[in-house]
Amino acid sequence: MICDLCPRECHIERGDTNGGYCGVGMLPKIARIAPHYDEEPILSGTHGAGTIFFSGCSLRCVFCQNYTISSEDNGRYITPYALSEEYKRLESMGVHNIEFVTPTHYIDAILESLEIYRPKLPLIYNSSGYDRADSLRRLEGIIDVYLPDFKYSDNMLANRLSGCNNYVEIATTAITEMLRQTGEPIIEDGLIKRGVIIRHLVLPNHVKNSIGVLELITEWFGTHVPISLMSQYFPAGRAEEFPDINRRVTKREYQKVLDKLYELGLDGFAQDTESADIKYVPKWDY
Repeated sequence: MICDLCPRECHIERGDTNGGYCGVGMLPKIARIAPHYDEEPILSGTHGAGTIFFSGCSLRCVFCQNYTISSEDNGRYITPYALSEEYKRLESMGVHNIEFVTPTHYIDAILESLEIYRPKLPLIYNSSGYDRADSLRRLEGIIDVYLPDFKYSDNMLANRLSGCNNYVEIATTAITEMLRQTGEPIIEDGLIKRGVIIRHLVLPNHVKNSIGVLELITEWFGTHVPISLMSQYFPAGRAEEFPDINRRVTKREYQKVLDKLYELGLDGFAQDTESADIKYVPKWDY
């Protein structure tokens, strides 16, 4: 098919094993499928989120902690039927949900797999926030919880680190659509069943960008959407090529952003700065 699933709109034929900007074909390419215990508490619970890490990415940030699968495309291809069987396996392990991680470029395959078998658990769409609203509309009534990043308030920074000069416009439009579909968060027994959680990763030397993100969230979506403020950044991928991001975030930098979150009246989750450690990156066992 000619693929326009993501905002890159490559307009190219994606075969079974080759693609456009995302670097992958139409068949799902998988890096890891397993319970994951290090998500937000309302996702991980006690039995873990049933995460499916897809290879390839439509954003390809230079600092990605999952760089070997997002930009180097490690993983193995499986069929939509095989993917549907993995839902059953995860369910049998007692996970609280099925979480699609970096799924933007696999919407067609995911929808096909869900026609074969629909899990009896909430479905989580965990993306970079760089999503086309038209593609997201195809997921209405299917995805229960959206977990988008809101990475940038500065399009110049987005262009330098993620190769897109329209991130702000795309992310605000995409999250607006996600909120339209899900409405107010529904949390039962300490676990989210429906809604949107917006994640933001604080980058070193870019506190202004982070504060701008929080201000944009407040301006566009108000203060009722849970925010997950992350301090887990450490130099990965090609970060050493960019001196401004070639170190961890300081406690002072993170505190400034956290203070802004409180000042704006936003609520949600905040990481301890000790989370900035490679040991929290999953093992890509394909």
